[in-house]
Amino acid sequence: MKKIHLYISLTALLVIQSVSAQTVSIQIDPTKGRKAISPNIFGKNNNISDAPGSPTPGTTWQMMRAAGLHMTRENGGNNATKYNWRKKISSHPDWYNNVYSHDWDYQAKTLTDSMPGTQGMWAFQLIGYAASNLTNNFNDWAYDGSAGGGACQNTAGGGTVNPSGGCVAAVSGNPNLYLENWTPDSTTGILDHWFGTGGLGFNKNDIKYWSMDNEPDIWNGTHDDVMKTQPAAEAFMQLYFAVAKKARAKFPAIKLCGPVPASEWQWYSWNNNKITAGGVNYTWLEFFIKRISEEEAATGIRLLDVIDIHSYPNEANDSDIVQLHRIYFDTLYNYPGANGVKTTAASGWDNSITNENVFGRCNKWLNQYMGPNHGVTFGVSEYGFTANNVNTTATSYASVLGTFADNGVEYFTPWYWYPGQWETLHLFSRYGKPTRIQSISNADHYVSAYSSVSTAGDSITVFLVNRSLTTAKTTTVNLSNYILANGSYNTKQLSALPSSETFISHASNALKSGTVTVNSNAFTMSLPALSTTAVILKGTSVTAVPEVSAASLNANLFPNPVSGQSAWVAISSENTTDLKLDVYNMIGELIYSKSFPGKNPSMLEIPCSFMPQGVYVVNLSSSNGKKWTSRLVKI
Repeated sequence: MKKIHLYISLTALLVIQSVSAQTVSIQIDPTKGRKAISPNIFGKNNNISDAPGSPTPGTTWQMMRAAGLHMTRENGGNNATKYNWRKKISSHPDWYNNVYSHDWDYQAKTLTDSMPGTQGMWAFQLIGYAASNLTNNFNDWAYDGSAGGGACQNTAGGGTVNPSGGCVAAVSGNPNLYLENWTPDSTTGILDHWFGTGGLGFNKNDIKYWSMDNEPDIWNGTHDDVMKTQPAAEAFMQLYFAVAKKARAKFPAIKLCGPVPASEWQWYSWNNNKITAGGVNYTWLEFFIKRISEEEAATGIRLLDVIDIHSYPNEANDSDIVQLHRIYFDTLYNYPGANGVKTTAASGWDNSITNENVFGRCNKWLNQYMGPNHGVTFGVSEYGFTANNVNTTATSYASVLGTFADNGVEYFTPWYWYPGQWETLHLFSRYGKPTRIQSISNADHYVSAYSSVSTAGDSITVFLVNRSLTTAKTTTVNLSNYILANGSYNTKQLSALPSSETFISHASNALKSGTVTVNSNAFTMSLPALSTTAVILKGTSVTAVPEVSAASLNANLFPNPVSGQSAWVAISSENTTDLKLDVYNMIGELIYSKSFPGKNPSMLEIPCSFMPQGVYVVNLSSSNGKKWTSRLVKI
């Protein structure tokens, strides 16, 4: 058996090496795979100050606008779970449970004032408690100069730190001294406060995504002052339902986002186990989807809009880091960090399961329990990965952005942020188009194309990502069902980035401008190792050029599109004489004209060999005033 495995591994290696040495071939077809790209994948966590006395610097606002940031998640992660919007304070579970001031009102106002149209994301509290005062904090300054010794211990409310370390205090504090009860009415009251009559008047459309708390699957660790024992999965679902129903009633167009599990293990496990219901065992995300569908069917209330997960892959090797985009939808990728997914086996654990495909699995469960028209999308509201070097970071992040654009992910707001990410965000956000189109690479392990087309169909951006750590890749791109004039087109490239931050603005950044030569709807270029290149093409979609309807003459143009020497106009047998044929280019220049005196022939030839690729207007008229017009596409 070992010899067989070795043979297979060596064979696979030889295949990869063979493909690696060859020219990469990419096929792009703008008539296929069209899908709207959500601008909210161009997001980030923790961008805006919530302290009025320490506002976000103007240079930061300028940089975010210039980079094309479209979404900012500002609920503070674990600090959101006990936020009190009335008193503008929250208990910090990772810092003695101490209570500190946080002004979400101020955050939301500065966002809507400084970057109108950018999505802001905050959170509801489902745990049932919120901070009540600032007067019962543990004095960490007096203890160790706020060095954080024992910061995970529950010492707010009169506790004593255990100097031996760990997360169990010598004497635990009393949470009743710094928390108050927080009901579904209390937490959803922020919607009235921000959007209701007499409220602050914020624009709902800019704050429509709401997280259903934060990482509830590990509350017995992060919030063990009030959840020493992890609640049952069904108990959490009841908390979720109560808040979701009230939020939907107050804000019908709200986007409810959950269940926000902590990371890969918690995508599948609740309290380190499967969930048993009706004698059947379920992994956490399947159970969550199942219960949402059952409650929606019972109440008629929509309770979920986005399956939101947190993702913290901890791969340390660059060769694995550049493949992290394959965790979410790839059905073939053997993910080194696969762990919780092994619990999806009917037996409870199958160590041979290495394919993650987490959103693919969720979509299967959504279809199973809600039906194919469920309308639920996907989002990753926290993301973090190892950053060994800036070029690996930039290339890996580009691959995730491209994958999420290709698969219709709703939003992506990384928590960790490193040099290289602002540059990549700017490249994709500023140069990409709104609609994804199909791109197929014959060596997708190394080089992927993520392509998008403008609404008018007159421009395509092709993002080419070379994930090879050391080798430049010669890549040929062919476009079908699109008309590109032969010539030079602009490129923007990120490669060989320095370790320090380089992005300052749209005009000052590390993008390298270049050109590529297109001939017969194809181009070839060398992509540097660990690089992302945007190729900006101007042309015309064949499907976007409808034939102009005839006015009075009965005629037909064929072949159309034309790639050969001639096109033909077929004329009906009606009695028309003295025909005149004129062909114009799209800027109105007459490029061909011929008269046919006397009785009309049945076929008129249009010579096409001299015409560049493009779209032309064909006019046919007769001496008795009859006319016919059509468009001719030369490919």
